[in-house]
Amino acid sequence: MTKQIKTTLALGLMASTALTGAALAQDKSVTIASWGGSYQEAQSKALFEPAAENTGIEVKQETYGGMSDVRLQVSSGQVTLDIVASGSGSASRAAAEGLLEPLDYDVIDVSTFYPGLYSDYCIGGDVFSVVAAWNTDTYGDAGPQNWADFFDTEKFPGTRAYRGTVSGALEPALMADGVAPEDVYEVLSSEEGIERALDKIRELKPHIAVFWSSGAQHAQLMKDGEVDMTTGWNGRFDNAAKDGGKVSYTFNQALLDYDCFAIPKGAPNKDTAMEFLAEISKAEYQDDLPKYITYGPTNKAAYETGEISAEVAASLPSSPENAAKQLPISLEWYAEWEQVAAEMYQEMLTE
Repeated sequence: MTKQIKTTLALGLMASTALTGAALAQDKSVTIASWGGSYQEAQSKALFEPAAENTGIEVKQETYGGMSDVRLQVSSGQVTLDIVASGSGSASRAAAEGLLEPLDYDVIDVSTFYPGLYSDYCIGGDVFSVVAAWNTDTYGDAGPQNWADFFDTEKFPGTRAYRGTVSGALEPALMADGVAPEDVYEVLSSEEGIERALDKIRELKPHIAVFWSSGAQHAQLMKDGEVDMTTGWNGRFDNAAKDGGKVSYTFNQALLDYDCFAIPKGAPNKDTAMEFLAEISKAEYQDDLPKYITYGPTNKAAYETGEISAEVAASLPSSPENAAKQLPISLEWYAEWEQVAAEMYQEMLTE
């Protein structure tokens, strides 16, 4: 065999090996479902797109309606989603129903995560707050400073929007009714306590123009000036304000919560999904999220990379000063009571 032939064969083998490696990288893919709007756009820019580029994993994005979609896929045996964004409470209940795969923390490193911001079935992606927001054209800077103000239609006349599902809807009503934040979940741990919260919402109901169903919706309501105040997620309001919306809010008595990523039971690309979750949980991705939406990282090492300035950190829900004003969501309560409370809430909405 001549030297030229040997060289040609060697080059061909190298090219073949390179192509095989590229093909293997291209074979890895995950389908991720989130909630759309400015939130998913921020996730995409900070997490999904750069992680896809760095790992070679192809990412297909969808929007979805929450764990009800996962329940339908799992029960039908036709699971198409590999990773879903979820509220922490919804994920807790979905895990209890057997709808999620357990996460492998030998693959996903949570050694620098804040305590409590991950579970056996869901890994925290961001920290956010459910706040009371108001239209600054209507109230200027003197909007509602607590939930009692939000529910006071004499002191603050005007139209409201409120959560159309039970998550984050009952706690503000109880605080407005005089229950101390530290006692809220104790009171809610009975049907009588849930009914007390519902009665408070019933009082406000004539002034509620919209029961919102998504973050994109409540942000648009404020951006368009369709309501004078609403409950909702702080980051959505910050983005609405950047887009010219006349909106402000307070962290006082807000609900401190986190969103997380989960893998549906029977996900077609479970191992790749686990690998991808490990990647987007790193500080080098999480420190970019506040550039696109003002939600705090769950990986505390993200505050140490130099990407998050002290000024930006002070505006995030998980900063110590802001966190101290808020009521942390109780996953234990949602796991035990969400189904009962959700049924009672829907009955109230249809009255």
